[in-house]
Amino acid sequence: MKHIKKIIGLACIGTTLTCCQQKNNTLYESEQFTVYNDGVLQGNNKAVVQSPEDIISTYQSLVHENYSRLITFKFSINEKDNEKVSGADHWIIVGNEHESPVIEFGSDNPSQPTDPGTKLPANYEYTFRLDMNPVLKQFEEKGYYEAFDGSRVAKEDFKGVYIAGGSAPLSWDFSNLEENGLALKDEDGDGIYELTVVLNPFNPRSAETKEWKLTTDISAKPSYKSEQPIVDALFNLSLEEALMNIEADSTLRTGAKWGGVWTRDVSYSTLLAFAYHEPQVAKISLLKKVKRNRIIQDTGSGGAWPVSSDRTTWALGAWEIYKVTGDQDWLKTAYEVIKNTLDDDYKTIRDKETGMYRGESSFLDWREQTYPKWMSNMDIYVSENLGTNVVHYQAHKILVEMAKLLCEPYKEYEKRADEIKEGINNHLWMKDKGYYAQYLYGRTSMLVSPRFEALGEALSVLFDVADTEKAKSIISKSPVTPYGTTCIYPQIPNIPPYHNNGIWPFVQSYWNLAAAKTGNEEVLKHGLAAIYRAGGLFLTNYENFVAQNGDYIGTEINSDRMLWSMAGNLAMVHRVFIGMNFTVDGIQFTPVIPEVYGGVRTLSHFKYRDAILNIKVDGYGNKIESFMLDNEILENAFVPATLKGEHSILIKMANHTFEKSGINLVENRFSTTNPQVELSDSLIKWKALEGAEKYNVYRNGELLKSGDFLSMKISDNVFAEYAVTAINSYGDESFSSEPIKVVPQKVVLETEQYYPKLNLPYTNYNGQGFIKTSTSENVKLNFNFTIEEEGEYIIDCRYANGTGPWNTDNNCCIRSLYANGAYDGVLVMPQRGTDEWSDWGYSNVVKVNLHKGKNDLSIVLEEWNTNMDGEINEALIDQIRIIKYR
Repeated sequence: MKHIKKIIGLACIGTTLTCCQQKNNTLYESEQFTVYNDGVLQGNNKAVVQSPEDIISTYQSLVHENYSRLITFKFSINEKDNEKVSGADHWIIVGNEHESPVIEFGSDNPSQPTDPGTKLPANYEYTFRLDMNPVLKQFEEKGYYEAFDGSRVAKEDFKGVYIAGGSAPLSWDFSNLEENGLALKDEDGDGIYELTVVLNPFNPRSAETKEWKLTTDISAKPSYKSEQPIVDALFNLSLEEALMNIEADSTLRTGAKWGGVWTRDVSYSTLLAFAYHEPQVAKISLLKKVKRNRIIQDTGSGGAWPVSSDRTTWALGAWEIYKVTGDQDWLKTAYEVIKNTLDDDYKTIRDKETGMYRGESSFLDWREQTYPKWMSNMDIYVSENLGTNVVHYQAHKILVEMAKLLCEPYKEYEKRADEIKEGINNHLWMKDKGYYAQYLYGRTSMLVSPRFEALGEALSVLFDVADTEKAKSIISKSPVTPYGTTCIYPQIPNIPPYHNNGIWPFVQSYWNLAAAKTGNEEVLKHGLAAIYRAGGLFLTNYENFVAQNGDYIGTEINSDRMLWSMAGNLAMVHRVFIGMNFTVDGIQFTPVIPEVYGGVRTLSHFKYRDAILNIKVDGYGNKIESFMLDNEILENAFVPATLKGEHSILIKMANHTFEKSGINLVENRFSTTNPQVELSDSLIKWKALEGAEKYNVYRNGELLKSGDFLSMKISDNVFAEYAVTAINSYGDESFSSEPIKVVPQKVVLETEQYYPKLNLPYTNYNGQGFIKTSTSENVKLNFNFTIEEEGEYIIDCRYANGTGPWNTDNNCCIRSLYANGAYDGVLVMPQRGTDEWSDWGYSNVVKVNLHKGKNDLSIVLEEWNTNMDGEINEALIDQIRIIKYR
């Protein structure tokens, strides 16, 4: 009866559904939603496929109806999270008033109450009022304001004060508060800043029934027809959106709201679909991301590469284009670009101890969305991430294959690839969970963050970093949530949906490809439903949606007509249902079709090199019974690249059921916040966290103690680094606290004692001054010093970099470090804020071996230190620390 009522509900839109007469109408059913052959039902929201060129949807977001009167927020100086410790937000419960009391910057609130349960009316005008006088007083008396964490904002660096929060139009995106119109103003100069916003914004037009009708001529593209009209219609919708995203300069637009070519977006999209759908356009787009015959990391945290280091995704797209086209000139061009890039990466981001590469999680490029808030951009550079390392591994494997084709040397790159793969399996595999950890993180000593990361896990399966046993384990044991596979799991508390608590269709697509490869029907059915539910209800390929409720409204940033989302939709047809896998020599066919998606499907007029293919697949399962090319039976289901002219392919599936593998379908959970740890008189201590059942204490990356306690005595007389995590009742481990260093021995070099200090009006430096290094000044700095004991030391520098914002741009400062003439690695000095030259922080540490007595240190700008800007590569250096490590 429940099933019948759902079908009738769909019919109520006003169209006759053929699904009523079909035997296997339901493709996927859960408590949250149902996907039918020709429709979607989610609560009162319905989508109906009228034809392969027409879909109607009644989807209405309920965000405005569930808008709480409890508003949590923080204030921000210079668009940074610098008012109060993480989780200690201000709060108000909005009644009938339209303005807040005057709130003092940095003041404490009583404990946050539970949600009152009542909802705020739509489009409610409200004024926030802030007392900035304590900050302004410090500016006048000290020349700076000292924040809760000891960081300082110089008076001359003050740009404005903003409000951040989780209730629209407020946003927790600190880096874009100015752009989002969230600056407070002091119009009368009394130190009281105000901002009026419209809470619970709502456009009544969003409640109207919507319809997609094909209006673009897609006749030149392959046509797809199956017994699942919703798949056919969304295939056509994606073809149309793909054509709409081709710009006048023959490049691929990133999304309806995002112009231009972005490296990782176009690369992942090319691998999914555009290498075969638009090979020439994809090629032009990739070439836009090349400079100095190297791949561009177009933008990213702290000034892009090497903090963000997944530019090697470019290699994935470039290699796929070659496999599809066989273009020898493209092969030579791509080979040189990839080789130069990998050579620079080897010297700059490789960790000699693990064999892995450093840098931000691939595509998860928004710091607090997937990293603890204490981590700076320097810390992100130090981290070693699953997805990014799998991409580096595959880039090396691709270069090896290219080198073989071009008769170039390749053994060294093969060795590097093996080291990366070994590092991933040695340092990130979690045997108890059955899948990989997201990353290693910390300062000097690395911890494993045991969170699941969907894209990295999927790529590890697709690129054979995981062996067969591990691959099956990953797909069956990794957590997936009701609306799809979340980017990470568990979610981070007090961080709004985007990468955190978010589902991205392109990531879901890679996850589906991995599920298909391992033959896991349950996971594949769940993943396909996630894509078709969103496409059918929203009538476009959105970039992301909220994991909690499946809504496209409620994430920090979103756009319709997203390139990689439409690429994923297309890939489900070509790479899953038709099973096309491109090789250097041709196409290997391996269809994977869940039984509910069975029947006859055709892909017509598919252009491949000098051939046109008309493909028919009959049946279901992941085993082929027979494969015919032009009515001739072939044993290997392989079409050679030499084929010319028009040909027909008939694939009959064996209609075998899949091997039972299982699915780990779980509720969408959150970890606790991370502890805030203090060191006082050889005692580390922290406050109890809500939801925490016990705590883990780590010393130098190793678990030291676990239990229900809130402090611990330490007595180290050698270097040590401590961090604490919290464990909830499910066993989910939080991020660690910010590491605390115990440093018994160190030498500090004041740079102005070696080189003339700069006469610039900046403050907050140590000693008597500072010096500058740029592409023309102090390109080589030499220091000598004496130590009393030989051994391993860690070296870092205190620096300022005001060449750009902390969250984007491309001016990260990079320098090579030599100790006694030996190259030991790089000092990375990311951007800390546009023109904020009085904001000082520390670079990463480099481990070096020093001998007793006199030692020499050189900091040098080398060719491989060229950043993505290529011209501005500079920082102020205050001091250099040499710390005895062991």
